[in-house]
Amino acid sequence: MHTKVAIIGSGPAGHTAAVYAARANLNPIMYEGFMAGGMAAGGQLTTTTDVENYPGFPESIMGPELMDKMRAQSKRFGTKIITETISRVDFSARPFKLWREDNDGPGVTPDTADAVIIATGATAKRLHIEGEDKYWQAGISACAVCDGAAPIFRDRPLAVIGGGDSAAEEATFLTKYASHVYVLVRRDQLRASSIMAQRLESHPHVTILWNTQATKANGDGRVLTSLTIKNNKTKEESDLAVNGLFYAIGHTPNTQVFQGILDMDETNYLKVQPGTSLTNIEGVFAAGDVQDKRYRQAITAAGSGCMAALDAEKFLTEHGF
Repeated sequence: MHTKVAIIGSGPAGHTAAVYAARANLNPIMYEGFMAGGMAAGGQLTTTTDVENYPGFPESIMGPELMDKMRAQSKRFGTKIITETISRVDFSARPFKLWREDNDGPGVTPDTADAVIIATGATAKRLHIEGEDKYWQAGISACAVCDGAAPIFRDRPLAVIGGGDSAAEEATFLTKYASHVYVLVRRDQLRASSIMAQRLESHPHVTILWNTQATKANGDGRVLTSLTIKNNKTKEESDLAVNGLFYAIGHTPNTQVFQGILDMDETNYLKVQPGTSLTNIEGVFAAGDVQDKRYRQAITAAGSGCMAALDAEKFLTEHGF
């Protein structure tokens, strides 16, 4: 199967790219993935409840519903969606070759594309403590900016796990809504930059618990009510009454299949030319969280999906495809 534009990934970046490419009569094919990276098609928003910061939904919208609407819009304009994961690619020559996970073996003829948009996203790192799965999105989240303003967190004590700049930023952000914020740091110092560390340590509504890790999430069967925490030095355990836990320990970009093929930074995010979606291989574009480790928001991912589609259209036109 051959297409002018293949889109790998199905979050806001992928679907925005699909809408723009389809409306430009490029007849895109999207490989939305089947539990790629352990996540359902649609990406991180499928694990989110109320989305209040995406424009156009004044009453908020559930994450899975938002992704369903994006998927329907992509299909409406003619995008062909294949619910399979791309397991291998060959970008050494055009047309580019793509193998599907369930159809990847000796002698298998790959799908081909004249241009490829990569929108495979990133996966938030989690600690998988006892009780985490039960209270995931019922008090536990990996995105303070996405979920921190939700009613279940307002005027309640909250906890953030992490010691870097992201943890400092998210903890400070949460002070707008929380009654108090506890930051659990497993060492006796922050990894954050000096200015961020100073800002966090001096904040009147923040308490940093040094040499501390969470070992268990406790609740009433519906929502999180406390954490069991352990001091790494004294080994003493205690309960910390909080109604929210936010992981701020980083993300893992879903770029494994492109290792050794596309340029990446030291943390394996795809590199693009500043202000564009262009990778180091002509005709291959990257959009969304797979290349953005700063903002990581649905709206910025969607914007970069638009950029990738326009860049791909320009590339195809200039090369006579």
